[in-house]
Amino acid sequence: MWAICKKELRQFFSSLTGYIAIIVFLLVNGLMLFVFQDNVLDFGYATLDRFFELAPWVLLLLIPAITMRSFAEEFKTGTFEILQTRPLTPWQITGGKFLGSLIVVAIALIPTIVYFFSIQALSSNEGIDTGATIGSYIGLFFLAAVFTAIGACTSSFTSNAVVAFIFSLIACALLYYGFDAISKLPVFSGGADYYIEMAGIDYHYRSMSRGVIDSRDVIYFLSLIFLFLSITHRNLVKR
Repeated sequence: MWAICKKELRQFFSSLTGYIAIIVFLLVNGLMLFVFQDNVLDFGYATLDRFFELAPWVLLLLIPAITMRSFAEEFKTGTFEILQTRPLTPWQITGGKFLGSLIVVAIALIPTIVYFFSIQALSSNEGIDTGATIGSYIGLFFLAAVFTAIGACTSSFTSNAVVAFIFSLIACALLYYGFDAISKLPVFSGGADYYIEMAGIDYHYRSMSRGVIDSRDVIYFLSLIFLFLSITHRNLVKR
């Protein structure tokens, strides 16, 4: 599995595309956080809430771009048949692809810690709530892991990387915000709206962003990751 993971990392960073994707992610978040209207400097108090509200929407574009070639490129070029000749199980291939893409996303997230220290240094009072910030980062990592599993799954359905990107983007957006939007329909008001909202990723991400790590939220994220990796595994077995 580790060999597949290293292969994914080499493939992603073998061209400028990988570096550009990470730079754009950091640049967009930095501009929204410190430069554009309603930036953190206008709030009057030290907080990273603006970043954790924006980051999921930027990840909606970044992660499908990272994962779209995971399996689609293998199918298109015929190298998947070579992988099948190696002493690797479908689960090892799936896990290696997922882990490689997730490490790339983690590499993109790590530099954002600079935002925390920057705002902490600029603060004239007690500074940022460290506990809530750590909880938010944990929630953001789980969110990124789910998006990565979805991206790998959609890539296993097609040999066209662009199609994989589009379907991954749609699937991530629907699971992140779709249930919340449906729960606001008048027909579900008065009871069902709460349970529909709970089915969405946004509900559990916001819950962890408060700084409280609830086991129910962790189980929810892990269940989604396992579900989409299982679908990916099934697609590989069929091939």
